[in-house]
Amino acid sequence: MKLIRYLLLPFTAFGVLLFPIALNATNLAPIDNTGVQIQPMQQNGITYLSGGIGEDEARAIGQAQGYNLHMTFAIGPENKYVPDVDVNVLNASGQTLLTLSDAGPLVYVQLPPGKYSVVATRNGEERRDTADLGSGAARKLVFHWNSSE
Repeated sequence: MKLIRYLLLPFTAFGVLLFPIALNATNLAPIDNTGVQIQPMQQNGITYLSGGIGEDEARAIGQAQGYNLHMTFAIGPENKYVPDVDVNVLNASGQTLLTLSDAGPLVYVQLPPGKYSVVATRNGEERRDTADLGSGAARKLVFHWNSSE
């Protein structure tokens, strides 16, 4: 009996470790498109998506293909998504390519390969990051503010 307990313990521990992965698999569930208002937009020849309020809308953006820059905006210790961010995407020479107001909490952008700077501003508080985009996987940027103020 002890032998069986010792053999089952590793399997039980492995199952417990996989439980969070199984929960994330629900993100592949069908999306109720009736409430989803996400449509690709264009500015200066650049295609982008902005939104993600609500679970279906966030999943719809998360499943979108062809966008090589993924941005997420969040606040506070609980990393709560926020949709009220002003975003500027600049190319390597400093030219503004994309300007969005009240964007987010998710913004996906389709850009040609190159180096870009992103300035995200919320309530006058600025966050900056850079992205070197090639032909590989999408670059993910997370912009975080400490408080909801």
